[in-house]
Amino acid sequence: MSDTSPTLYISRLLPDPVMAIVRERFQLVQEPLDALPTPTLLREGLCQADAAIVTLGDHIDAETIHAATRLKILANYAVGYNNIDLAGARQCGLIVTNTPDVLTDATADLTWALLLATARRVVEGDCLMRSEHWTGWSPTQLLGSEVTGKTLGIIGMGRIGQAVAHRAAGFRMPVFYHTCQEPDGSSLPSEWKCRPLQALLEEADIVTIHAPLTPGTYHLIGARELRWMRPTAFLINTARGPIVDEASLVDALKRGIIAGAGLDVYEEEPTLHPELAQLKQVVLLPHLGSATLHARTQMGLVCLKNIEAVLGGRSAPNQVT
Repeated sequence: MSDTSPTLYISRLLPDPVMAIVRERFQLVQEPLDALPTPTLLREGLCQADAAIVTLGDHIDAETIHAATRLKILANYAVGYNNIDLAGARQCGLIVTNTPDVLTDATADLTWALLLATARRVVEGDCLMRSEHWTGWSPTQLLGSEVTGKTLGIIGMGRIGQAVAHRAAGFRMPVFYHTCQEPDGSSLPSEWKCRPLQALLEEADIVTIHAPLTPGTYHLIGARELRWMRPTAFLINTARGPIVDEASLVDALKRGIIAGAGLDVYEEEPTLHPELAQLKQVVLLPHLGSATLHARTQMGLVCLKNIEAVLGGRSAPNQVT
């Protein structure tokens, strides 16, 4: 790295393979920590940088964007970018990029881990064994729900939704889907059936969410939608927490309106609704969707590829605005 290297701000510590490249090619505003920066530190870092890598936890408003006059690109370390004021970025000519494709398989795999753990009460079984209170096999102990042959309903049929659907073939599951952004129908297997949201919720045994968070999908699943679901159905969310009205979900679980839920994302991350942790029919994960070393490294490399393109006067491969 030379004194003429571009200046990069990174809001969170990234995997070692990514940081090694960063330190070789850029001047860092500061060494990143494995913790969210305060809004003040975030703004100060962005204002000192030619480029920045930020995460979903970094809420970047129009005022911050207007203040960061030196900044040329915000590389969001995620597929979604609801944490960034895109209108403000457009107004300032600031390029925003994301990291599609590289986390698709990791997130789809995690969805299935969460789905199976919820249906088969895996976490409850693990807790029982660790408690040292297990007295042996019983015909009625921790009876769960079978997954094979059940109907899978997918909300959001982008890359991750389709990857989840492909995995359903191994469980001989009919697939219904609902999406606001209609994919090219010719690219989808004919056995996957598109359904209106209400019909999907009424017919599916397991509903899994893979839609982006937009004004149109905020609280897409609320009290009314949960009542459309079967009392034996499960809700899985590895997309964005605010797509589900968490208070309504808690109420539906307590009243037996649905059988259970598996959540990797939350409405007010990192804050958890106080009653969710008390419900045994819920499996809770700390936003692990893309949490494999390979996926998280590739996400960082995609960010760097976009940054180097923009700073080199070229178009960013993954520009969203």
